[in-house]
Amino acid sequence: MKKFRFLSVILLLGLFLACSKKSADEDDTATKLVNKAGNLKGSGESANDILSNTNFDKMLIEIAYVKGFKPSDGAMNSFTAYLKQHSFKENIELSYKELKSPNKETLSLEEISELEQENRTAYNDGKTLAFYIYFADAPSDEDDEEEDLVTLGAVYRNTSMIIYEKTIKKLAATNFSVTNEDIETPTINHEFGHLLGLVNLGFEDEPNSPLKTTMVNPHEDTTAANHCTTEGCLMRAELQFSTSNKGATISFNSGIKAGCKLNAISVLHMLKNKNAKSGLNTIDLGAECILDLKANGGR
Repeated sequence: MKKFRFLSVILLLGLFLACSKKSADEDDTATKLVNKAGNLKGSGESANDILSNTNFDKMLIEIAYVKGFKPSDGAMNSFTAYLKQHSFKENIELSYKELKSPNKETLSLEEISELEQENRTAYNDGKTLAFYIYFADAPSDEDDEEEDLVTLGAVYRNTSMIIYEKTIKKLAATNFSVTNEDIETPTINHEFGHLLGLVNLGFEDEPNSPLKTTMVNPHEDTTAANHCTTEGCLMRAELQFSTSNKGATISFNSGIKAGCKLNAISVLHMLKNKNAKSGLNTIDLGAECILDLKANGGR
């Protein structure tokens, strides 16, 4: 009997120590701070890290979306192919996260940034470069529908992007020959082009900062900053985005930068003159933009 009691005490003590160690490990994990510094830089500042495999050889893209506003599989497949075409990243993972609606009539970039802070889970880790793309169920607070000037997407940090999916759905619904995918594809690829540093975007303020995607040859649009002048280029402003002052990049005191303003009339006019499937989905970067990316570590 004494031997049985002795063994019972040992077993209980072993279980207690094991549970204590597990609880301590869980507490350490829960209280471990995530280093977000690498994901809080300006748009275009991580261009070289995206294009080359020097510091990161994997991309993890967190696709956060409000229920009912998930991007199409076709657009995301085209986006992945676009990344592999212009960067050396072969390991690209898409992680989907459904979110509740913020119940806003419109969204400002400041509000979008706050939503990211609340919901983003993917950050740079080791050799993995992480991104966050939010597909919203509300339009931008900067839209001016009377002038048919609406925002489809914007980049506001080096790894952060907003796609106004509700606006895309609304625009697609105005023309029977246009699908959500037709508009999603060039919008996502265009905005990510800005994260790649196009055109002439990014900073080189510090000696050890990420390399800037500088222009090999002059091709930046003087009337629409950070856009291309090459005919047919995805980064060309008038193909998809307004060249008016209202459509230019807007800076906020917070350091967050807005992206482009989409001119709905221009897009629909283009779609009527081009087959949607062979037009929008095949728009790619022009020769000058590709040359810039190659000079900064791209394919």
